[in-house]
Amino acid sequence: MEYKMRTGTHKDCKMKLLFFLVVIKLCSGQYDPNVKPGKTSIVHLFEWKWEDIADECERYLGPNGFGGVQISPPNENLVITKPWRPWDERYQPVSYQLCTRSGNEEQFIDMVTRCNNAGVHIYVDTVINHMTGYGAGIGNSSTCGSYFNSGARDFPAVPYSFLDFSNYKCKSHSGGIENYNDPYQVRDCQLLGLLDLALEKDYVREKIAEYMNNLINIGVAGFRLDASKHMWPGDIKAILNRLEDLNTTWFSNGTRPFVYQEVIDLGGEAISASDYFGTGRVTEFKYGAKLGTVIRRWNGEKMAYLRNWGEGWGFMPSDRALVFVDNHDNQRGHGAGGSSILTFFESQLYKMAVGFMLAHPYGFTRVMSSYRWPRHFADGKDINNWMGPPSNPDGSTQPVTIKADTTCGNNWVCEHRWRQIKNMVIFRNVVDGQALTNWWDNGNNQIAFGRGNKGFIVFNNDDWDLDVTLNTGLPAGTYCDVISGQKQDTMCSGKKITVNKDSTAHFQISNTAEDPFVAIHVNAKL
Repeated sequence: MEYKMRTGTHKDCKMKLLFFLVVIKLCSGQYDPNVKPGKTSIVHLFEWKWEDIADECERYLGPNGFGGVQISPPNENLVITKPWRPWDERYQPVSYQLCTRSGNEEQFIDMVTRCNNAGVHIYVDTVINHMTGYGAGIGNSSTCGSYFNSGARDFPAVPYSFLDFSNYKCKSHSGGIENYNDPYQVRDCQLLGLLDLALEKDYVREKIAEYMNNLINIGVAGFRLDASKHMWPGDIKAILNRLEDLNTTWFSNGTRPFVYQEVIDLGGEAISASDYFGTGRVTEFKYGAKLGTVIRRWNGEKMAYLRNWGEGWGFMPSDRALVFVDNHDNQRGHGAGGSSILTFFESQLYKMAVGFMLAHPYGFTRVMSSYRWPRHFADGKDINNWMGPPSNPDGSTQPVTIKADTTCGNNWVCEHRWRQIKNMVIFRNVVDGQALTNWWDNGNNQIAFGRGNKGFIVFNNDDWDLDVTLNTGLPAGTYCDVISGQKQDTMCSGKKITVNKDSTAHFQISNTAEDPFVAIHVNAKL
């Protein structure tokens, strides 16, 4: 074999090179977010309706440089009425039909089409580890009205039968996960009473691939794989190998779907995030937990310590990480991170954390967009964290309304519409590809850094004012601070920052400011 390869014809070598390049593409394509050139972040519009997402793509996300939207699971799920329509019913599949409280298949197709045409791609939260473990019946029991019987493991709308579940593999006494230090239990036993699919079976893999390929053909750009930690990496790989290339209406020929996997790894367990690097990017849960601790100044942490943020903090490689300050799980006090996680409820610190994330080059960034619920704590826990999206009396989701000041109504929080966060999404687009430069700190919680000669950001998280002259690395001129305002034609609606010929600029930030940070970039230069 070795001799033939050395003496093969030129045509043989070309064929082998082509095969090699195809293999490389198949192995690496799932790490590319597939966003349009010049766009660098996606937003999770949690529990939004498809028609509202389509409108938002056209009127706001596309014009403001957002690369894509992570949507809630679009497949048929269990309807839970006790408590009344909680958010987690979306993670209890009944079939792979496209009908949920977010909309039906026709509305889903319209959303994907309109968002793609606006330059904003769709990433599907994909629940393939399990089916619902609760309930039986038709009509109001499921969002499409399909019959199912969890007790009999019967889901004819797929169809799945008792043969397609992995109960026989689980070695725990209860049939559920009892020991997270046992990787076999974590992957072979039931998660929270949900019916664990036998992903090692060819038929199950094929049904899941059919569902995902249907979404690809409609035009989605990629997938978040829910509960990846509870699936064997080899099973995930076998499913992904069955997926088609993306729809060439919006993506170049041969483009592979982006894949990012939910793996909660804060250390100390048998399963590591690195186990899943071979099948796509992985959610870096340490990111929000550690950044929240730093911004809160807990345990002696200081923003000055962020100088080597990223791999230097024990995080996964940047090109394998999907990062976020909070997500739909941990903003509710579960799903990893604990009380250090910052959310919209603490808006000042939250904006600083998201601003830092979007300014720093580590990882691929996802912004959270939430809805509000009435918090009520008992024994240190928010007992209302189950509540679903703003709803009408019949359980249908209320529309996202837009106020005159561009914020959202009907209890939709819409953090992505906050001026500071939207402008930092634009900042990240402007500085994309630039190295982190000109780091400065005061040894405590005042820090600054640049991104090449494109942007510069300064934070004051101390209990006293910041007053300092710093090297920004930027061309001389007058810049609009995109935190207190933004550039509007030939004027700034907020602060002005003058950069001198030697690239230095003077910064003053009060510790009592509404937003104690300043950011400038070359596209905000007058």
